Amino acid sequence: MKKHKRATVADLLAEKGKRQLTMLRVTTLEEAEAAEKAGIDMVSVPPSLLGPVFREVAPTPFAIPGLEYGDHVSAEDYLRAAFAALKAGGDAVYCAASLQTIRRLRDEGIPVCGHLGLIPSKATWTGGFRAVGKTAASSAEIWRQTKALEEAGAFAAEIEVVPGEVAAAISASTSMLMISMGAGSGCDAQYLFADDVLGANRDHYPRHAKVYRNFAAEHDRLQRERIAAFTEFADDVRSGAYPEKRHLVGIDEAELKIFLDQLKTGNR
Repeated sequence: MKKHKRATVADLLAEKGKRQLTMLRVTTLEEAEAAEKAGIDMVSVPPSLLGPVFREVAPTPFAIPGLEYGDHVSAEDYLRAAFAALKAGGDAVYCAASLQTIRRLRDEGIPVCGHLGLIPSKATWTGGFRAVGKTAASSAEIWRQTKALEEAGAFAAEIEVVPGEVAAAISASTSMLMISMGAGSGCDAQYLFADDVLGANRDHYPRHAKVYRNFAAEHDRLQRERIAAFTEFADDVRSGAYPEKRHLVGIDEAELKIFLDQLKTGNR
């Protein structure tokens, strides 16, 4: 069996400042397999996607399952979920919980990716779904949070919707791997959602998204074809056009006669 080399945390950190890494949010095995074949470096995944089949189709991307904020409460909850995710094929975990929780995970040797800038689960504190770091004071707060994450033991952080100049300066000043989502190329990795890349998202596309295909239109076309096929099937059943003789299993005429005679005799 062919062995596949998957990057470690140390490998990724060794690439800091040398090249831009790629990262996608994938939610299906088909997307994971496509990421593998496209040479994507890292994938963010729901923990439920992990398992033997995931690693069969995507053996090499560094996988970061998300321990979604609010799904877990105590540090022990996060710890159990993190160990389960790593056992199922994850390489690190995303965690936007408290610094105390991140320290607890790090104390057990679990690689943690934190979150900075616009954090959707905590956006009410920064004014909703809007850019963060557009003032000196806001930028300084992001830097303070960066240092706190670093000191808590996170090896990486997603930095979301922050001015590129601010994100670049922060990335150059921290040992963490900085993953940009709408924060410019001065970070260490560029991160997008597969739904946005594929044009499958029917809602608002964020400013930082780049659409490379139009899956929504293709899904609409397939749905029209699905409805048409179902309609034709129903019409054939009602008209007697389906099933035809070729759709049925045959029986020798002599065997059929014996059965029908037995049936007739048994019903008397």
